[in-house]
Amino acid sequence: MRAITSRQHRIVGMYRDVARGKSSDALLLDGPHLVADALAAGLTIQHAAVQTTAADAHEVAALLDRLGHAGVDVVQVSSAVMDALSPVKSSSAIVALAARPPSALDLVYAGGTSLVVVAVDVQDPGNLGAIVRVAEAAGASGVVAAGVSAHPFGWKALRGSMGSALRLPIATTDAAEIAIADARRHECRVAATVPRGGRSLFDVDYHGPMAILIGGEGPGLPPGVIDAADERVTIPMQAPVESLNTAVAAALVLYEARRQRGQA
Repeated sequence: MRAITSRQHRIVGMYRDVARGKSSDALLLDGPHLVADALAAGLTIQHAAVQTTAADAHEVAALLDRLGHAGVDVVQVSSAVMDALSPVKSSSAIVALAARPPSALDLVYAGGTSLVVVAVDVQDPGNLGAIVRVAEAAGASGVVAAGVSAHPFGWKALRGSMGSALRLPIATTDAAEIAIADARRHECRVAATVPRGGRSLFDVDYHGPMAILIGGEGPGLPPGVIDAADERVTIPMQAPVESLNTAVAAALVLYEARRQRGQA
């Protein structure tokens, strides 16, 4: 493997551009877990960098072997260079760049009993990643990031999803209204989560194709989006609590849907 010791190397700039969202066709995989998940998901790994002192660690060595068999260009870097390549505070042993999966709207609604999460204006990438993670865990068919939501393939959202974003079908759209129209085109009922005034999440029928709208931090769903839904869903809460984290709300609704649908 080639060695890189300068933070001014062009490869460092390439990783930084992807981390800053300046590349529309690549994503940054930070850490052994995400690199392994990307390989398992069949993503095309374009480049990888490993910290010299970590190359012999069992987990990393196994990854390097797989990357080598896949023909990936891998470089060794000093700890100072890895600090520049990895955007996290405690830099990882290995980072990689991979081809970003295309928006997968048709796959999101695949099958006759779609259960889709539509994240509307969820601007915190960690929250969006957590929504993707719980969507996969609960058996949802996919996630749509709508409006001014964070990008689901940004490095923070990827880390928050713990690899789920590399496996679960994900689509993006510019507006919640477009996402609702897409859901109706796929014969889904649309349920909007609201902090008060809706039916209890335990009283709503989640059988059949369904899209669940989850609002962003603070303001929640816009009034027009709520009005466009077929159903309003409220999570019962003990006073004085008035709201829950957006990913927690998604988890509660999704698992009630899972319970009703009789998924093991």
